[in-house]
Formats: sequence, structure tokens, C-alpha cells
Amino acid sequence: MPYQTALPKIFITVEICWFKSADVFKILFRKTHGSAGAGSSAMDSTFERNCSELVAGERSGHTALVEGNVMYVWGGYVSIADTEVFLPNDEIWLFDLKSGIWEMCSMSGEVPSSMSGTCGCSLNGNMYIFGGCHANGQTNQLYCVNLLDGKYTWKRLEYNGSPPSPRDKLSCWVFSDRLIYFGGYGHKQLGEINNNRTFLVDDASWADEIFWGWNNEVHIFDPRSASWFEPRTSGRTPDPRAAHASATLGSKGYIYGGRIRECRTSDIHCLDLESWTWSEIVPAWPVPVGRSWHTLTAISDTALFLFGGMSVDGKPISDAWILDVETQKWREIEHPYINKPRLWHTACQAKDSDVIVFGGSSDFILLVDKGHSNDALVFQTQPYSLFRICEDYIAKNVENCKTLQKQLPYMPAKLLPAVQRRMLFFRTSRKE
Repeated sequence: MPYQTALPKIFITVEICWFKSADVFKILFRKTHGSAGAGSSAMDSTFERNCSELVAGERSGHTALVEGNVMYVWGGYVSIADTEVFLPNDEIWLFDLKSGIWEMCSMSGEVPSSMSGTCGCSLNGNMYIFGGCHANGQTNQLYCVNLLDGKYTWKRLEYNGSPPSPRDKLSCWVFSDRLIYFGGYGHKQLGEINNNRTFLVDDASWADEIFWGWNNEVHIFDPRSASWFEPRTSGRTPDPRAAHASATLGSKGYIYGGRIRECRTSDIHCLDLESWTWSEIVPAWPVPVGRSWHTLTAISDTALFLFGGMSVDGKPISDAWILDVETQKWREIEHPYINKPRLWHTACQAKDSDVIVFGGSSDFILLVDKGHSNDALVFQTQPYSLFRICEDYIAKNVENCKTLQKQLPYMPAKLLPAVQRRMLFFRTSRKE
């Protein structure tokens, strides 16, 4: 279980740079290994070069979501010298999806414990996190932070009703200004366990009258009334599970795969978020292999993007699939990251139906847990517009094309800044 501790054999060089154009201070962290002086260098002279060296640290089990053109990353853990360490809870990382620049901002207020496996989502410019696992085990606390005011002040939410029991590795849907949570792995008192249809006891984990296990419960939090409640569902309910993935399409919530005891499944289920009726989708062959710790991302009104995870034989995988929910057919797609398997990563929908995969591990983390990553993989899932194609072509090639360099200053005033930011994105990507 990860816990917070001093980071052995790792030193952080802090550089404070003043940029007159913005009249602000930027704190840049450059991580170096070995002695405090090893790998340190003189402060770069330009804003562009400094920002390109500021990158969120390697991590798995974190939270990430997109608001506007920014991806926000919080929490998670990393392995250092065979020890699992939670990452700082009082910082949030911002990734500009246009320029590829990272920024770290400090957080204050009622800060949650450092943890992994929490469930994060965005609603009306706020990030909500529920559940997760910290140094003392699973939690059922709910926190909120405004992502748009620039203050990043956490609030621990008070509520009416009965919250879900403590759990992690759950999922959620956002619909009709409500947060809807499903599944996960956690613990309950013996008296709270009604039957094994909703809570499947883990025979290997119990203490006194506290039992751990998987569940298939649906819980709703309404921020407007600050209240928890459980809907009455009907239909074919999925088996209890954790480390599955979910996505929302219109008024439907989908889940795929996950772990049920020692089994990693490949089933996909749909919950109508208006009638609360479950149904199972049984696609025609071919279908993805069973997995856990993967991601499922909505990329259109009718399509879901599946990536990575841990397969049924315990291996990290890197395959990518698209499910058409109308035809109920899977389609495996080619992509440039086949040699970058990921599990317990995050995936967010960005502009033009791009999917941004960040972090995660490339190891069988139940045995070996050293392969955490911090790169952002951009998956193109739909054809780009002519404008996007032109913008990307100029940004990619202007440095090596004298003709483009000469013509760049003559671009329209409203278009030039966007192209320049895109140029910085590709320049940063080449350095990684």
C-alpha cells in the first residue's frame, strides 16, 4: 500500500524565474537523480524553453480530466526504491492541450489525503473526487475544487443521506447535473452486507467483523441538494467488480470489463440514466480480451474508445478499440503507441475527438511496480478538419521549411497566436 515518505535518492532543483511579459513568477521543478548538484544546469533564458522542461511526475492511479483546452492531473502514486509513495496532495498539474506546456499550481483549503484509486469527474467547472485509497485504507469522503477561479481551494462536502461505503477503483457518470457512481473495491461491516449479489466478499481479506470485497451498487450525489441516494434499478445487473472503466453517451452510462475476484472480464453493460434499467451488450466477434485497469472514453455520440489495461494473463496491454454502440460492433484500430502498454492510466477526450492518455504503468503492478510513466499519448480517433490539418502541418514543419518561415508573419492576426502555440506543442513533443 502506498504511503507518503521522503523520496530517497531523488533531489528537486527549484528554479524561480521572473518573466516581465507576464509579470509573474514561475516555479520550475527539475527532477535529477544522484547528488543535489548532479544534472543541474543554468537557468534557461526564455519562457518557452523553461516551460517545456516542467513536466508532471510519473504516476499511476491518479485523476485526470479536461476543462476547455486544459487537462488537470491530481494525485496517484509512484514507486521509489521498491516503495510505493503517494504523490503530493496539495498540488495540481495543468497541461495545455494546444501548446503542450505543463504548469504546477498549489492547492489549499480542506485538502484531501494523498491517495490513489479515487474517482474524479468534472461538473460545471468543478472537479469532484470521491473514494480512493490513502495510507489508512479506503475512504468514502467527497471533495470538490473549482478549476476555473485560479485559486484551487479544496472543500470537503457535507451531505444528507447515506454515502457509499469506503471504496476505491470505482467509476462514475455525470448526467443531469448529478454524479452517479458504480462499483469498486472496499470494505463493509458484517451488518451492512445484505447479499452477495451486490457485495461479493473477498475471502482473503477480512478482520473481525469488517469484510472487503467488490460491489455493483449505484449511488447518486446531487450537488444542488448536497444529498446521497440510491436509485431502484431493474434489468440485468452487472456482477460486482472494480478496476473497470465507464463512459457516458447521452442519457446512457456504459461500463466495460474489470476485476471480479481473480477474473478479468470483457463484458459491457449499459445503464439508462433516466429509467435506471440495466442491459448487457453482446457484440459480435472480434472482441477485446478481458482486462482491468483500462480506460473507456466517449469520442462521439455513438462511439467509445477502449485502451490498454491488464489482460486476463496479467500482462500490460496496448491495444485500442472503438465500439459503435448502435451496431454493437468492436473495431480494433492501429496506432503509433503499440510499444507503450499502459494500465491504471487516465484517458480524456480533447478537441476533435482526440483522446489524451496520461501516466499509468507498464508493469504487472501486483508483482513488479517500477514502470510508471508521465508521457501524454495523443490518439486521433476521427478525421481532422481541413483547418486542423493545415494548422498541424505548419506547426510541425515551419522550423525546417524556409518558405513557411517567410510566410508565417503574414498570417492573420487572430490565427498567428494559435499556430505559434501549436508550434510549441510539437517542439515540446520532440524533446520528450
